[in-house]
Amino acid sequence: MDILKEALVFENSKMSHMSTSDRVVASREAKRLILAINEIYKQTNDAELMEVMKRLTAKKKKIEVRLKGRP
Repeated sequence: MDILKEALVFENSKMSHMSTSDRVVASREAKRLILAINEIYKQTNDAELMEVMKRLTAKKKKIEVRLKGRP
């Protein structure tokens, strides 16, 4: 379950004063973590894993809005 530790570290990391390339890397890292947790969730159906994925997805969306701009 070290993927959950990585997710927790990512979730608690500060996202201010990031360059564009840092935002791209952070978005890709979030996607990697979400997909890895999803594979575990498919087998266990643990509600806590779903909550972690929701929080990571929210953070990923904030990063991507900053990258792409608001519609």
